[in-house]
Amino acid sequence: MNNTTINTDVLIVGGGPVGLAMALELRYQGIDCIVIEESDGVISHPKVGTVGPRSMELFRRWGIAQQLRDAGWPYDHPLDIAWVTTVAGHEIFRLNFPSAGERPLPVYTPEPEHPCPHHWLIPLLISNLGKYPDGLVRLCCRMEKFEQQDDGVVAQVTYLESGNTQTIQAKYLVACDGAKSLIRKACGVDAPAYHPTRVFQNILFQAPELPEILGSRKALVFYMVNPKRLRYPLRSIDGKGLYRLTAVPQVDGETRDPQEAVEEALGINTPIKILSSVQWYLTHRVAENFRSDRIFFVGDSAHTLSPSGGFGMNTGIADAADLGWKLAAVLKGWAGSNLLDTYETERRPIALRNMEEANVNLQRTLKRTLAPEIMDDSPAGEQARQQMAEKMEHSDVRREFEAPGIHFGFRYESPAIIPDNCPLPTNDPHQWTQSSYPGCRAPHAWLEPGKSTLDLFGHHFVLMCFQGQQGVENFAKTCQQKSVPFTSIQINNPDIANIYERAYVLVRPDGHVAWRGDSLPDDPTGVIDRIRGYF
Repeated sequence: MNNTTINTDVLIVGGGPVGLAMALELRYQGIDCIVIEESDGVISHPKVGTVGPRSMELFRRWGIAQQLRDAGWPYDHPLDIAWVTTVAGHEIFRLNFPSAGERPLPVYTPEPEHPCPHHWLIPLLISNLGKYPDGLVRLCCRMEKFEQQDDGVVAQVTYLESGNTQTIQAKYLVACDGAKSLIRKACGVDAPAYHPTRVFQNILFQAPELPEILGSRKALVFYMVNPKRLRYPLRSIDGKGLYRLTAVPQVDGETRDPQEAVEEALGINTPIKILSSVQWYLTHRVAENFRSDRIFFVGDSAHTLSPSGGFGMNTGIADAADLGWKLAAVLKGWAGSNLLDTYETERRPIALRNMEEANVNLQRTLKRTLAPEIMDDSPAGEQARQQMAEKMEHSDVRREFEAPGIHFGFRYESPAIIPDNCPLPTNDPHQWTQSSYPGCRAPHAWLEPGKSTLDLFGHHFVLMCFQGQQGVENFAKTCQQKSVPFTSIQINNPDIANIYERAYVLVRPDGHVAWRGDSLPDDPTGVIDRIRGYF
């Protein structure tokens, strides 16, 4: 295999959750791709905890949402968030979120969020895509250099276990190589910081007896309320005894002793085993461009944001869904190359929005004033805890942990979306309701038990018809002439018609509304050309 050359449509560099999601979407669209990942794919220090609801919808589209739900998180474990002086000490405030097995389905999605930490998620995605030589994922494979050419990208890679080298020729390269993206830097694209960088320490540990000790006091996340030392989350990773504590290094910059920090957070004598302690930098960056000719930046290579709210990975997975169908459309020849420019036009404003919302959540924790006596077993301590509880009861703290408007309420604006002259939906993610306004994610409604409107979308433009199909054949014929994948569906359910707001709603393969109207155009050529990137 030394110095052989292989060809593919899309080379994905980086096999994290977003790179693997990119491969899932491209494979779903029938596009040849290769993922190269420098590591062996084993996650020893899991980062991501919860897969957000829009990401779960996309995993449903790729046929693996149930696998994520069955990956190991206990269905009876509460998803509560609690603020405590120590895990065994005083509980000040609790947001109650029922367990995955008990909660009712929201009206707006068939796939609510679900805990699935990194060390379960990555192997699950890799097993679905398959490892080289039979599958798409090449582990222990490092890109040494790359070069853009007029008709593609040429990359040199090394297989670390054998030392063999290979040339990969691809029509496009997708950089999913993380926050320090060497590919983005080599392309000369800057990702300026919007807020100060902060340094944190994550301590991963086992406390096998803790779940039983806690019993009904179990929570998904315990926020420490310790004025001097700890005020960040202690999170259950697997619902069974694996936890991660977030701390800040000491005043002199030295990392904290992990054993000491965990014992302080727990406040209880129980066996613990420290597995790892990692220092990391919280940055708030968004790349100035999401594209450099035939190279696209997706996930952390395009944007990094505070984990407060859990929007980071989920923003990246939505990037992959947006870019994936567009690459497929151009590679299959039915879309104009301008369509690829709309990846940046549509996704960059969403990255900025999500970054700012995550920072609002972070600042809420940083700026919370904690009375010095709040830890004390005294009347003054009890009063301080009561005052904090009352403040939190009347604050917007819930929005960090229940943010459907962030996950679903983003609206794309680009030349490939045809807006109408109606009032825009509110831009406040906390006032969100489902909308068929062009650019929005098409609303979810149940067509029949187990089948959502979302299940209609994926490979075609779908024309939802709520008042008969007069003129639809014109649409279909024009799409056929231009090789645009198209299907129409008549829906005779007045409740769904009410949610969709118009007689006709045209939905893109990624599930976002491209156009809507109460009548179909006599000549649909202009609409169809625009939504496929000829503008």
